[in-house]
Amino acid sequence: MYSEPEPDTAKRMRETHTAAAAALHATPIGSREAWGWRGRTLGRPVSTPLGEGWLRLVSAPADKAGGKLWEGPQEAERVMPPAVPRPRLRERRAWTEGEYGYLAELYDKVATTITTHEPILRAALDLDDTWWESLSGALDAIATVPSSRVAIRQEYLDRAMPEYLGIPVDTTVPAWTTAHGDLHWANLTSPKLTVLDWEGWGIAPAGYDAALLHAYSLLVPETAADVRRRLDHILNTPTGRFAELVVITELLQTTTRGDNLELEEPLRHRLGHLLQLG
Repeated sequence: MYSEPEPDTAKRMRETHTAAAAALHATPIGSREAWGWRGRTLGRPVSTPLGEGWLRLVSAPADKAGGKLWEGPQEAERVMPPAVPRPRLRERRAWTEGEYGYLAELYDKVATTITTHEPILRAALDLDDTWWESLSGALDAIATVPSSRVAIRQEYLDRAMPEYLGIPVDTTVPAWTTAHGDLHWANLTSPKLTVLDWEGWGIAPAGYDAALLHAYSLLVPETAADVRRRLDHILNTPTGRFAELVVITELLQTTTRGDNLELEEPLRHRLGHLLQLG
């Protein structure tokens, strides 16, 4: 999903991934690697006595290891309904080694492939009615799951929305529901839908997932229109439009750190359109 990190990080993660595979009685297959942001995660296909799977290694400074992000996949395995297609978590192990904490998660193999290798969509996708219906059903099902986990905080919105939208705005969230929290194209598979990466799920403004997927589609107007049409019951509502403002706030903030720069202009254009709608 992201590019290979700096050599020292890549070496450390590869060596630790190999050790984790051995501890979980798994053997890496082939040379495929899936890197997370700045080498924070490394995933590889593996073979195990129970068949092929996927081994994902998460790394963090030892004093920041654990907590919500590390518990997310395990909690999703426990509470997410069957209507939400996701890889099943077989086994997990957490440990500390030197300056770093690690979490190894062994998942069942996902038969289909990710739609893109990065969050931002850059080319139109051929997704059929069944795929879109599965996505719509999954988002509706996720929204109904009770949770004490928090993906977006009101306090953040109170501070960030006026700052990054550049206008006075009512930051009060009109409705809260449970969200995946990181619904971008690299976390979705096709032609059969699977929703990947359950680290950050939790309570968010209603419509947040649909709004995030739409924002990451803005470089491909054809697909952005598909998202709006297929998820109209979520986005074309007052709560959905507020969720779009939340997502635009977050992504504009990332541009100030040098990320998602190509999205800044279309995000501001979409912001202007939403403000006209009132």
